[in-house]
Amino acid sequence: MRPEVFSFSIRLLAGGAGVVVNGLGKHLVGKHPHDMARRFKQTGKDRHIKYNHGSLYMVVEQLKKAGFIAKQKAVRDSQRPERTVYALTADGRREVHGWMRELVARPQREYPIFLVALSLLAMLPPKETVDLLGQRVEALAEEVAEIRDTVRSATEQDVPWIFLIEEEYRLATLKTEQRFIKDLMESLGAPDYVRKWNEWNAAMQRKTRSGA
Repeated sequence: MRPEVFSFSIRLLAGGAGVVVNGLGKHLVGKHPHDMARRFKQTGKDRHIKYNHGSLYMVVEQLKKAGFIAKQKAVRDSQRPERTVYALTADGRREVHGWMRELVARPQREYPIFLVALSLLAMLPPKETVDLLGQRVEALAEEVAEIRDTVRSATEQDVPWIFLIEEEYRLATLKTEQRFIKDLMESLGAPDYVRKWNEWNAAMQRKTRSGA
């Protein structure tokens, strides 16, 4: 693959709208953008791919300009205007396979917003923090239950496990987060931390009053 083409595609795929191409190999062949969006919804991929219909059309145009997809045919029915159906080109197939190898083999730096909250956790009083984290644990429990229901339902419909691994991964990360938060809540409630936080807070208030 030409370096400039690969560089372009990585920038495209890394963008917020471009991440919809996560389903490129399986969902793009013989699809109109509207059909792609519906397919994402039907398969539950919309839970892991952030996009909207407008950005999906934009990504399709960019992929077409890059030569990764090409017009396959035009479809017209009595209910809708004429629609263009696209298919992957040979370059497109090579690109998506290379992209998948990159994603699987190399960890990418991500920026979860919860890490920002944790980095600033000392701003909040210990008791309030524990209460808020308790609410988060409850919300995580609801999400865990929802994912288990999804996996159970799909399994009952004989969906192969390989098509559910993103849900299994999400379930594992949520359970790990639950354990981490419960341990954190215990540490935040410890008398030694509460005493130190009160000392820090008092010192900060003195600095504020003195204009330091």
